[in-house]
Amino acid sequence: MDFMEMLCDRINTMTPRLLVDCKLGYLGATESLVIYPLPGSKIVQEFMDGTTDQKLNYEIAMQSQSQNKINSTLWLIQNELEKLKVLDSQDGSFKFDELIIMNKPFINQIDEQGWFVFLLDVQANITVFKGGKMNG
Repeated sequence: MDFMEMLCDRINTMTPRLLVDCKLGYLGATESLVIYPLPGSKIVQEFMDGTTDQKLNYEIAMQSQSQNKINSTLWLIQNELEKLKVLDSQDGSFKFDELIIMNKPFINQIDEQGWFVFLLDVQANITVFKGGKMNG
């Protein structure tokens, strides 16, 4: 299923307004913007053909030494994702229903080298097709 990749690609279409590209995975040692899954995702309903409705939890994290850069970047992402109505699967493995902003961007940490980390949590409601493909 390519949902996380498609969400990351959608975030990257906000460039050039974004000053850093979003990647899958966790924060590195330098300035970065990433998306990764969080615990608590679940199947809400399963159908006879194996298709499932799912609630998937993700976190978008940004690390930088510029608190203003992080703040403006994550608020831009949050505002754009709040309006998201369509997100297509490239491989036909899911149908997008909605994306819920679980919280507004917030500071998570600052270290002694001056690196700030801010987080934004979202929940996606999608239909996942058995075998990774839409029927029909």
